[in-house]
Amino acid sequence: MRASHQTIEIDGVKIFYREVGNPQSPTLLLLHGFPTSSHQFRDLIPALATDYHVIAPDMPGFGFSDMPAREAYSYTFDNIAETIAHFTEALKLSRFAIYIFDYGSPIGMRLALRNPERISAIITQNGNTYTDGVSEAFAPIKAYWNDPSLENRTALRGMLTAATTQFQYTQGAADPSVIDPASYTLDQALLDRPGNDEIQLDLFLNYQSNLAVYQTFQAYLRAHQPKVLAVWGRNDPFFIPAGAEAFRRDVPDAEVQLVNSGHFPLESAFDETLGHITRFLARPDVAASLRG
Repeated sequence: MRASHQTIEIDGVKIFYREVGNPQSPTLLLLHGFPTSSHQFRDLIPALATDYHVIAPDMPGFGFSDMPAREAYSYTFDNIAETIAHFTEALKLSRFAIYIFDYGSPIGMRLALRNPERISAIITQNGNTYTDGVSEAFAPIKAYWNDPSLENRTALRGMLTAATTQFQYTQGAADPSVIDPASYTLDQALLDRPGNDEIQLDLFLNYQSNLAVYQTFQAYLRAHQPKVLAVWGRNDPFFIPAGAEAFRRDVPDAEVQLVNSGHFPLESAFDETLGHITRFLARPDVAASLRG
């Protein structure tokens, strides 16, 4: 089953999204991360389409969604989450599971804080909610947080290069040859749009706002005990496996699965990752939660 590709205007921004499946089926909202877009779910979407209603938006400034000027749109995680919340409301998504990855994690967790009754389950794929999972690879970004000088901002431009984008896909992959180069090539083409570099640097600085609310996210998990699958690439240089294991502190029955991959298991360990996802969604307790 092929996905439809649509746009809808939210908060003055045209949001591109992929959608497939029967709207009467349980809904899954797929939230991408940096430096990619809903394109990262291009294989997962049809694999879930028979049994689920799947929606994957591109965030403002990413993918095929609008990239408003920084003066016209506030590129913060709070504001992007607000836009995505309004997106779910415009599509009348009253209950849905969230698949959260990288930047999609703090976006999705903000949706859960906003309307906990709407969240039927959480699949976190290398999507951090605990400081346990923040690796030493964040050191240059932390330096920018501590001193947001032009020098420290300039030093982060290396994270926006083609070599770094490809590294994010291939590092830790058991067999990098299975990764489609169209993935990181598309990401880089979109990163290279005039003005997008400044947007990404703004988001690097604002990422500290996520760590500031980790404890609030964790309180939500303790209070609501959502069904959780943490399926992570164990070789991720950015979000390390301790971040996946940490979910069990607040949700004792959280399922944790580590696959032999890096930051993008859907690229280099798709079958294994898909297997964990489909088995989790089919669990009787999870299926009941998805149905509400």
